[in-house]
Amino acid sequence: MTGSTMTSPLLKTPVSGATATVRVPGTSANLGPGFDSLGLAVSLYDTLSITVLDAPGLEFELSGEGVADLPRDASHLVVKTMDTAWARLGYTRVGLRVTAENVLPHGRGLGSSASAIVAAIMAANALVAVADRQDKAWVLQLASELEGHPDNVAPAIFGAVAVSWDESETGDGARYASAKVTPSSLVVPVVAIPDVELKTERARGMLPATVPHADAAANSGRSALLMHALINDPSLLLAGTRDYLHQDYRAEAMPGSAGLVSALRAEGFAAFISGAGPTVMVLANGDAQADEILSRIPELGETAEHGVSWRVLRLQVDLEGAKVEMQTGS
Repeated sequence: MTGSTMTSPLLKTPVSGATATVRVPGTSANLGPGFDSLGLAVSLYDTLSITVLDAPGLEFELSGEGVADLPRDASHLVVKTMDTAWARLGYTRVGLRVTAENVLPHGRGLGSSASAIVAAIMAANALVAVADRQDKAWVLQLASELEGHPDNVAPAIFGAVAVSWDESETGDGARYASAKVTPSSLVVPVVAIPDVELKTERARGMLPATVPHADAAANSGRSALLMHALINDPSLLLAGTRDYLHQDYRAEAMPGSAGLVSALRAEGFAAFISGAGPTVMVLANGDAQADEILSRIPELGETAEHGVSWRVLRLQVDLEGAKVEMQTGS
């Protein structure tokens, strides 16, 4: 009907009364030299539950990190993302109850926005008719499109280490691709989360349009070495996490984090900025080194000064990625 605001009768609606619960790991992108291409899933989890209501409207039950600043209407990232996913699948929203437990700190470089996008797409996909559901490769395409690049969303979806790249130059189908790599069981992530935020947009704005060829060549070698270190020889993690493309350019925006990274690396620990920062991640070679790192960060963090307080966590590599559980209405 031309000019009508009514929903098109060709659009389907999600399964009434059903609930999809998605548990998504946090992620650390770049891992030093792997700018916009490498990511690691870690054992911090956001949980999102979506219940389809019969009547139009939105209900929100939000808890945890950042909830005081989150909208409770259709502008919420989860709702916007689900609307986009459903539109791609030929569906439209009626009413929803959104229940979110946010554990990932916002604006810290641990993939909070990627987690929300992945959770929303996977929930939307699970709440349509079985015949219309898509696989994780479809989730990767849409999530990467919405996030802008796959380095955080890929490990959130698949777990472990994700090596991702852009296939758009081939022009023959899916734009984004990712390969899952399982690291050595000796690799132990330790994070130091500062009490300050840094917006990704600001961090990206500090990067130059070009870099010297020598830096690009050196970075390529370190990325290759990092993959060998992660899989076969964690004793090489320090050398493998040396970056030439982004961290030095961004240091001014996070002097406390940059100082802590320098101090840790000077003591032989494989430290780097997690994602766009300002969280610092260290990849330990075994439990003993992880214990040593945990004991050293408080002192080194104070030495780095800049008035930053740190929350230090010993994590594990998440090997499975996002998981969905379904409940049907009674």
